[in-house]
Amino acid sequence: MTRILVVDDEPALVRTLSINLRARDYEVEHAFDGRSALQVITEDAPDVVVLDLGLPDVDGVEVIRQVRRFSKIPIIVLSARHESDDKVEALDVGADDYVTKPFGMAELLARVRVAVRRHAPTDAHPPSVATADFTLDFGERRATRDGTAVRLTPTEWSLLEALAARPGHLVSQAELLHAVWGPGYAKEAHYLRVYAAQLRRKLEPEPSRPRYLLTEPGQGYRLRLPE
Repeated sequence: MTRILVVDDEPALVRTLSINLRARDYEVEHAFDGRSALQVITEDAPDVVVLDLGLPDVDGVEVIRQVRRFSKIPIIVLSARHESDDKVEALDVGADDYVTKPFGMAELLARVRVAVRRHAPTDAHPPSVATADFTLDFGERRATRDGTAVRLTPTEWSLLEALAARPGHLVSQAELLHAVWGPGYAKEAHYLRVYAAQLRRKLEPEPSRPRYLLTEPGQGYRLRLPE
């Protein structure tokens, strides 16, 4: 059974989420502050974390940052912060998805399903990639740039895998959104822009003049690799 940790300091919201998740056969744990959440994640290793950013002790962004030091567990942020900078910061430090309050329960449940599906074990990986600037080992999910380890989030890996499966070829926005986030995200092209920018900052020698991760305006993306 898939185990989900709900981290929020609003008991009524935690109760509502727990009821809805359990009704769909998820096992639910909860924490009302960041320190308790980190303890549960460290000791019990849930399958998915649904995390509020405005916690009473440790800010949610710091929780994500600490979790990413030892775990690739999918993290869905659930927050009342609507500013773009807050979303980008949470995604930059390692969140997989971001849902703003108030939210529709159906949407959140769909995003949980996508997170579970995307992180399910699989034996099928694209071949490893080696360029003059970075290397990608998809089987081990290890990346280096100029010989130094680079931490990529699970969502960034999923996007790279979708592109590396067809190196040099255009992969449409619709195909990427479906492969990485699921069928309900066909209109969320801004997700691709955010994650492509993150990957360029981490991997490209000149992010403003990308050499490998190329945008085809209005169409999609391609991963150009050495012959």
